[in-house]
Amino acid sequence: MGKKSRTKHHRAPSPRHAAETPEMASPPTADTFPPAPLWKRFAAMFYDFLLVVALSFITTFIYLGAFAAKVGGFDKLKPLIESGATAGDPTLKTALFLVIFFFFAYFWRRLGQTLGMQVWRIKVVSANGGRLTWVQCILRFFGALLSLACFGLGFFWSKWDKNGLTWHDRYAETRVIDLRKAHDHT
Repeated sequence: MGKKSRTKHHRAPSPRHAAETPEMASPPTADTFPPAPLWKRFAAMFYDFLLVVALSFITTFIYLGAFAAKVGGFDKLKPLIESGATAGDPTLKTALFLVIFFFFAYFWRRLGQTLGMQVWRIKVVSANGGRLTWVQCILRFFGALLSLACFGLGFFWSKWDKNGLTWHDRYAETRVIDLRKAHDHT
């Protein structure tokens, strides 16, 4: 004969009490969060700008090291740099562009937040509240460049947009939400 189990069996809460049980409560969705205020977006951009400058220095250092090895050492590279022969190097420009793009795209795609966005507790989500696709990352990146190129008008547009969206949010079908404040949709 087998022993009786001494573990207690818990019954599931009745439907009437299910909404009152914390473990049964649904987590907040992206719809429950308001659009991130413009000042938080700019604060996050400033933090990310500092990181992008550091990444650009590192990328340039690695590139110049590889270029020095190609031309026979830093002694031969120094006159080339001083003469301006390396100014505007398309390979370095392409490398910098790709590093900057992948910095943003990686964090947007993986976490929905760059490091600056994490500090300010804002997050980019797709229009349906999910993670961004690679296509949305590309559209958002180029849309943000256009927004900046127009003297930031694409960012300031969020002040007049009924949903608080920027040009690049509209273009990429994304939105930036403020994680500190959730709307009560009950």
